[in-house]
Order: sequence, then C-alpha cells, then structure tokens
Amino acid sequence: MEGEKRYISAEELKEHNKSGDLWISIQGKVYDVSEWAKEHPGGEIPLLNLAGQDVTDAFLAYHPGTAWQYLDKLFTGYHLKDFEVSEVSRDYRRLVSEFAKAGMFEKKGHVALFSLTAVALLFLVVLYGVLRCDSVWAHLGSAILLGLLWMQSAYVGHDSGHYQVMTSRGYNKLAQILSGNCLTGISIAWWKWTHNAHHIACNSLDHDPDLQHIPVFAVSSHFFTSLTSSFYGRTLNFDPLARFLVSYQHWTYYPVMIVARVNLFVQTFLLLFSNRSVPDRGFNIMGILVFWTWFPLLVSCLPNWPERIMFVLASFAVTSIQHVQFTLNHFSANVYVGLPTGNDWFEKQTSGTIDISCPSMMDWFFGGLQFQLEHHLFPRLPRCHLRKVSPLVRELCKKHKLPYRSLSFWEANKSTIRTLRTAALQARDLTNPAPKNLLWEAFNTHG
Repeated sequence: MEGEKRYISAEELKEHNKSGDLWISIQGKVYDVSEWAKEHPGGEIPLLNLAGQDVTDAFLAYHPGTAWQYLDKLFTGYHLKDFEVSEVSRDYRRLVSEFAKAGMFEKKGHVALFSLTAVALLFLVVLYGVLRCDSVWAHLGSAILLGLLWMQSAYVGHDSGHYQVMTSRGYNKLAQILSGNCLTGISIAWWKWTHNAHHIACNSLDHDPDLQHIPVFAVSSHFFTSLTSSFYGRTLNFDPLARFLVSYQHWTYYPVMIVARVNLFVQTFLLLFSNRSVPDRGFNIMGILVFWTWFPLLVSCLPNWPERIMFVLASFAVTSIQHVQFTLNHFSANVYVGLPTGNDWFEKQTSGTIDISCPSMMDWFFGGLQFQLEHHLFPRLPRCHLRKVSPLVRELCKKHKLPYRSLSFWEANKSTIRTLRTAALQARDLTNPAPKNLLWEAFNTHG
C-alpha cells in the first residue's frame, strides 16, 4: 500500500555520493549501487559523477530494457520523497519510448558489415601499395588510404562500444579489439574509460577528460586557476609553459591535431600498464602488440627514411581530420565547472554539443558523429537512424527554448578557432599572476 512506502528526501540522497556509499534514484526508487559500481560495465566514474541524485534520464539513455531486471536486488526500500519530472524530461523519455517501440535501438542496418568490409579492402590496398609498388606516389596514396582506414575503423570501435553491432557480445568484443587495438593502436579499454566519463559529464571542465588538454589547449579561462581534474585525480597546473603554449593555441591547433595520435598511443600505454582496474587488460595488450608489430614492419618495407617519414606523417595528417571533428563538436560549446546533475540531462547535452551539417552522402565520412547532440541524447541508437531523429530533437529543443547548434564544417572550424583565440589572448594578459620568464616576455613584446 502507498502508506507503507518509506521515503527519503533529495538532500538525504545527496549524502550517499561517494565510493563505498553510492546511492542513486531511478524513477523515484532509490538504489544502493555501492558494490555494483565495481562491476558496472561502464565503470565506476559515471556512477560517481551522478551519485546521490536521480539519474533516470541517463539510465534510459545508456541501458536497454533488459537492464531493469538487475535493479530489484539493489533497491533500498526507499522512494524519493520530492521526486518530480520536468517537462523536458517527460518529452525526452517519450522519445526514448517511441524509439524503443519502433525497434530502432535493435535495427542496426548493415553499417558494421559495410564498414568492416571497407576497412578490410582498404587494408589490402595499403599492403599492395607499399609492398608491390615502387612509386613514391603509390606510397603516398597508401598512406592517405591508411588514414581513412583508421578513421573508419575508429567509427566501428565507437559504435561497438555504445551498442552491440555483432551477433553476440563475444563477437562484439572481438570487433572492438580488432577495430581499435589491432588496427589503430588505441585501446578500446582506454576509449571506454574516457568516453563514458565524457558522455556523463559533457563539457564539465573538471570532470570531462575530453576538455582537459593542459598544457597544450585550454578552451576556457577557468583552466588558468589550475583546476583539479576529478577524472585524472590531479591538478591541471597552469604554469609558465602552459601559459606560453595556450597563448598560441589558435596557431598550433592544426599542427597539434596532425600528431594527436601520438598522445593517444601514450595514453593507451599509460592505462594498460597502470595499477588501475582495466577490463580485459590481457586482450587489450595483445591487440596493441598486434598493431605495434604490423605497423612498424609495414613502414620498414618502404625503401628509405624520407619515404617512411612521409608515410607516417601523411597517414597521421589524414586521420587528424577525425581528431579535428571530435573537438569541433565540443570545444566552442558551452562549458561549466562542477558535477553534472541528473535532473537536467537533456539541457546539459544541448548546451555542450555542436552538430556538423553535411549532406547525407557524407555520413560515412563523419561516422554519424556529425549528429553529436542526437548521439549524446541517444547513445545506443545506431548511427543509421541519427539523421531520421534529428528533426524530432530540433523540435524538442525549440519547444523548450534550448540551443540546437548545427554548423557547417567550415563554420565549426571558425567557431573553434575563435574560442581558442579568445582563451589565448586572455592567457597573454600579463596581469595574470603566473610567473614570467625572458622567453615569455620576448614573444609577447611583439604580440
């Protein structure tokens, strides 16, 4: 009976917001996920970021209907006393329900098959170009195709990380290791670790790792106070080196993007050989060893060092388009400091994302991520449906007076450079208290 229910207030729920004492509310029912957090497939960080509050919208976004059966054993017996649902959340949940009834989360099309086939064909062409052709132009063309291969392979890894693209979970995991670790040299375990945190804390300066690029980039002057990264558990020191690099970030942005893969390689090794708990660490390491076997061997088959350097830089340069795209989706969007809140899930996603408008014939090139807001709102939705649901999302944003930003690739680049330049000029302001040196003074004398 209704009178027999036990209730706790939102303030009482907030007290259970740390590792070992982690409660959440879903549709007004309170669950103790303190122990489950260690087994959570998405990791503990997403749960910690939303701990002590109602997380219904985030739960619906990330979990299929089959996940509800696991909640009963975690139920505390409490209900949230002052549980309310905003009009935005009602409309968002209605869309999720409609998509589920239409079977859209299960209808994946043949994107994975086409993508994996394209990747395999590209790989064969790259091998032929390097091993059987003597022309430097053939070798350059092979490098360009390898860059495209890495882009398409990354999209397969991204898709398989959000939903099951294969016929079973085992094959899905195999697709992740092959497309991520073996072909690109970037660990799927590292990607899941950072990407899940990014989605939950989208554009939070201290909780979203995708914005934490000190000392090279700073999208906001908030970083000048040496923010503490909740994700990495360390201070992002804005020291003289950081100030110098950030002051010219609007000039260094594209050159850095060309070699950005080096950072991803380093981050992969740092995670896999760290003391952190890493799911499937052995498989991930094996996959990385496969990459660092075939890629150096392939490069060594080129006739001389100038061509080898050209090959590596050209392949990296092509793939940098993808790194640029990822930053265009977020760098010039709104940012905030602090934890995300579960009761404004839709609002936070609209605030922190930017779509890239393009014709449908270019969907393969952007991997569906040009519909960044749609992807953030419905991360389990296969990319073949993102264009279809875009008008519905746009209408919902208009109804609730929320931003829906869709820019051309060119305009998105301009917006990102403006954001970086604004922060760069603020960093150059010598009234800021960071220490100076002669090199710093010399450069800034000439603006």
